[in-house]
Amino acid sequence: MTAMRQSPSGPSGVRVTEDRRRRKARQTRNALAAAALELILERGLADTTVEAISERADVTRRTFSRNFTGKEEAALDFVRDDGDRINALLRTRPPGEPPLLAYRRAVRAWLTDRDDPAWHLRPDVRRLLALLDQEPALFAAYERIRVDAQEESIRIIVDRLGTDDARDMRPAVVVGAAAGVLTAALRQWARTAGDEDSAAADLAALVERAYGALTEEAASAAADSTTDK
Repeated sequence: MTAMRQSPSGPSGVRVTEDRRRRKARQTRNALAAAALELILERGLADTTVEAISERADVTRRTFSRNFTGKEEAALDFVRDDGDRINALLRTRPPGEPPLLAYRRAVRAWLTDRDDPAWHLRPDVRRLLALLDQEPALFAAYERIRVDAQEESIRIIVDRLGTDDARDMRPAVVVGAAAGVLTAALRQWARTAGDEDSAAADLAALVERAYGALTEEAASAAADSTTDK
């Protein structure tokens, strides 16, 4: 007679159950995000409804609302995920590394990670980013996500420097400059969608050139510290 299999119990059993729930929740969120991205590119933002997204992801409208506030946020969920990844990488940079260099290298690690490729390598993401210039609601959602990621980056730099961002402008200046360079490179990359022969097709190389331009301009400005009178 075969013994009945018992459900895991105790702390380890609880952890297994929680891990399963988290995986399931993550799978549901990913399915909704993918559905939103697909439908917006197929039908346009105005003709894409939350109900249609939920139906394609095979979940209820209520499930959508538990995960996202709107279709724009859902379609751009990959931006939030990778903002989190950049910040996680920033936390692991050596303590003595200058903040701007640390941010640049965190971005480089994100863009060149072969085990967990950055979102720009996923199908159709470039086309969605190209819509930012045409869809104000999509752009507003993108900006909210970007600001959230930058606020977290500032907190990380504050901790690295052991300073107070209320009195020390360096964390906000570093993050503003570093994230601004990344945004500029991303927008140029998105605008060359469909032109794989363009020099901007390789996002990692484009970002490196953009950071190089920033450091060159900063060095030129530092060389002339005089003020016109």
